[in-house]
Amino acid sequence: MYDEYMAEKTSAVNISFRRDLLNQIDEVARTESRSRSELVREAARMYIERKRRMDSVIESIREAVRQRGITEEDVAAEVAAVRAERVQRRS
Repeated sequence: MYDEYMAEKTSAVNISFRRDLLNQIDEVARTESRSRSELVREAARMYIERKRRMDSVIESIREAVRQRGITEEDVAAEVAAVRAERVQRRS
């Protein structure tokens, strides 16, 4: 029953890895008593979740920038000021 459910809900894909990366995947899978597929699925889920969180953070920052009226010139000026301060501290 489980096999039928999984077959219905999953799709097989072919993917190529450099040999050294595949060796690392296999090593981690072995130490965690997981299959290669389980490890790659978890890695994909984690990547997607992290990307969604980062996209959300970036959008929140963009919205705050819009609300405050900060321009690219404002950012460039602040970066230049910080860099100049660092150079001055080193001197």
